[in-house]
Amino acid sequence: MPQILEITTLRPAPGLTAADFVAANADIDEYLQRQPGFQWRRIVERGDGMVVDIVAYDSIEHAERGAEGITGEMAGSPVHAAIDHSTVDWQFTTVVHSIG
Repeated sequence: MPQILEITTLRPAPGLTAADFVAANADIDEYLQRQPGFQWRRIVERGDGMVVDIVAYDSIEHAERGAEGITGEMAGSPVHAAIDHSTVDWQFTTVVHSIG
């Protein structure tokens, strides 16, 4: 079974840090843990201050459904105010190789 990664890169909203972005995600973390096919999530900060948010699912269908809920069911989440939306790059990718 393929593993699907939802990969989003973004810059926190002006005046906020990656730590602020992570703190604003508490309700999103809870939401993701309830989603079918959810496997794990990692949020990392690049050296240039950009944040990379990676969510793994067991299928594209589950990934699409989980992502739709972020802007639908979770539209009121504080995370949306913690993002500079002009910097967002969002995509689904399929893992083609993995070890460990």
